[in-house]
Amino acid sequence: MSRKSRNALIGITTYGRKDAIPFSLPSAYIDAVRAAGGTPILLPPGETEPGRLLEPLDGLIISGGGDINPVWYKGSDHPSIYSVDGDRDAFELQLAKFALEHHLPVFGICRGLQILIVASGGTLIPHVPEVYGNSVLHRLDPEPGRRLPTEHMVKINAASRLADCVQNTQISVVSWHHQAVHQVPSGWRVVAHALEDEVIEAVEHEHHPWAIGVQWHPELSAANDPNHQRIFQAFVQATYTKQSLLTA
Repeated sequence: MSRKSRNALIGITTYGRKDAIPFSLPSAYIDAVRAAGGTPILLPPGETEPGRLLEPLDGLIISGGGDINPVWYKGSDHPSIYSVDGDRDAFELQLAKFALEHHLPVFGICRGLQILIVASGGTLIPHVPEVYGNSVLHRLDPEPGRRLPTEHMVKINAASRLADCVQNTQISVVSWHHQAVHQVPSGWRVVAHALEDEVIEAVEHEHHPWAIGVQWHPELSAANDPNHQRIFQAFVQATYTKQSLLTA
């Protein structure tokens, strides 16, 4: 069966395994990919050959989750950093580099955006409130160890691929992060900011056929908000138009 005669196979990275807790992924990612016409394939950390893993796939989603170890971008430690997973960091950074080098369509969500940036040589802000002064815009922390999502507005550059996907230049997003992009590496451009405090909210690659990262969680809104589902639809569509690149 040729690739064009079946649904696109979309790899989605999962959370790591801790103690007796199994590998996992929130179902909203899977629902959004299926609604866009793709078939999700879960990718748990631990594999050592990303090329062999990604070669049969048509696209890659790097999902959200805990913080990246700052050693990967020569950053300093911070007391707010949590859920660092060395195996997941190494695995996803390898996947990101492979996808970027081999023109595999890739979509980074929250932590996934940060993985794309770090894999390309960029850096992160360890704790957004210390730089931007707003402690509740991007995530709620009602008590120690408890973190909740929040909603805010994002403005998107009209002359961007992301704006073409969303078909809007201002949208409401669900945010759940305390870190953000600091230094944008070569080859990437910023295409969205938080309306209230200007935190970087989305980037896209200048040369890759389809590589976009968003700092928010579109999968949490996709079922009820077409702005967000359209990103998944555009991503899956890109896998059909670019799928021959891996086997060329």
